[in-house]
Amino acid sequence: MTESTLVIGLVLPDVMGTYGDGGNALVLRQRARLRGIDAEVLPITLSDPVPASCDIYTLGGAEDNAQRLATRHMTRYPGLQEAAAKGVPVLAICAAIQVFGHWYETSEGERVDGISLFDLTTTPQEKRSIGEVEGVPLIEGLTQPLTGFENHRGGSTLGPDAAPLQRVVRGTGNGAGVAVDGVVQGSVLGTYMHGPALARNPELADHLISRATGRPLEPLDLPDVELLRRERLRK
Repeated sequence: MTESTLVIGLVLPDVMGTYGDGGNALVLRQRARLRGIDAEVLPITLSDPVPASCDIYTLGGAEDNAQRLATRHMTRYPGLQEAAAKGVPVLAICAAIQVFGHWYETSEGERVDGISLFDLTTTPQEKRSIGEVEGVPLIEGLTQPLTGFENHRGGSTLGPDAAPLQRVVRGTGNGAGVAVDGVVQGSVLGTYMHGPALARNPELADHLISRATGRPLEPLDLPDVELLRRERLRK
């Protein structure tokens, strides 16, 4: 951790924050503090270079124009890529998955180069995916069902160096007919789940904190969080 404080980089909330995805950084901060870990959120906007010094990074969803802005900014200031290469955990939501890929195609048919943190490409689906998504996690350390809200036109195809985050049992996920959601490559995780995703999936939040701190975490007894999960999983 940076000078004994867990620094959570909230990357480009001014353009990549659809559906309250900035709340993921707040969830990380609060769950760390509840365990006595000093934690702060560092907003990183289009006016700022992206530093390589954060302990966790989060990015949210956006539309085509905002994606272009984010792609150009992170290409110019590759601090996040440098941190990820060292094993720093990163959470990418929805459009951020597409920006992290090799390329994505906009709804107008324009192909835009991504930053290649993920071995994937994204093209528009015939039908927009909207609604609840639920799945079974496919990475070590996660045992609870994952749940979120998806709203995306793009469908992402994973290459051999990328693995899915979860097997979808309800909803679309990465694309129609593939029955998986998200991507895992090194220390970088992505999902199409909004919600914010970490408010609805505290185990995933703790996975990121544990990776950032390098230590296991004691469980938290938060009945309201469990109630939220049960309500979402019933819908």
